[in-house]
Amino acid sequence: MSLLEIESLDVRYGDFQALFGVSLAVAENAALALVGANGAGKTTLLRTVAGAHPPAGGRIRFDGADITAMPPHQRVRVGIALVPEGRRLFASLTAEENIRVGAIQAGPHAWSLPRLYEVFPLIARCRHRRAGLLSGGEQQAVAIARALASGPRLLLLDEISLGLAPAVVDALYDTLAELRAAGTALVLVEQDLDRAQGACQDLVCLLEGRVVLAAPAGAVARADVVAAYFGTAS
Repeated sequence: MSLLEIESLDVRYGDFQALFGVSLAVAENAALALVGANGAGKTTLLRTVAGAHPPAGGRIRFDGADITAMPPHQRVRVGIALVPEGRRLFASLTAEENIRVGAIQAGPHAWSLPRLYEVFPLIARCRHRRAGLLSGGEQQAVAIARALASGPRLLLLDEISLGLAPAVVDALYDTLAELRAAGTALVLVEQDLDRAQGACQDLVCLLEGRVVLAAPAGAVARADVVAAYFGTAS
């Protein structure tokens, strides 16, 4: 049984429909790369799974239970956490205080501060600094740690490499490998196709709100992903 199952999901913003009949599944401890051009519906899909936006149709199941109508805070409790694009930290709070905010609705698999500092040593060095004064890489690490503090079984990551130096991105992706080894499933929105295919076992490409490609990441050619990405596939 899949950990996350999405069936025929429709999502609207007023009269505008953002997702059309999207279906996908994520297994326990698996990693799925979600790719597509800007406006394809990737962020909308993550926000809908996290409970931040209600679907207009379809079903979302988590660990076999229907969570389609479940409010966001309860989804955190059952093990779903979102790392949003742009990090969305509280700039006036310290790094550690931001992480503690993530633990307010913590489930049974919550990561402790010592464990988080072990995985993210750069946070340990800046934990008493205000988030607004941190570098982009430090802020991104804090955003991921804040999500882990809730104890997720499924971590939704939206554009975590955006605007960061390559060396910082390398370090973050090393951390993602550690998270998978620790038993956390991932859905990763990423514009860098090479990183997405290297970090994930499955890949789904969205185009204008529809799934146009779903395949094992290591078995699909880059040219086929690019064609699906731009809508030029035959």
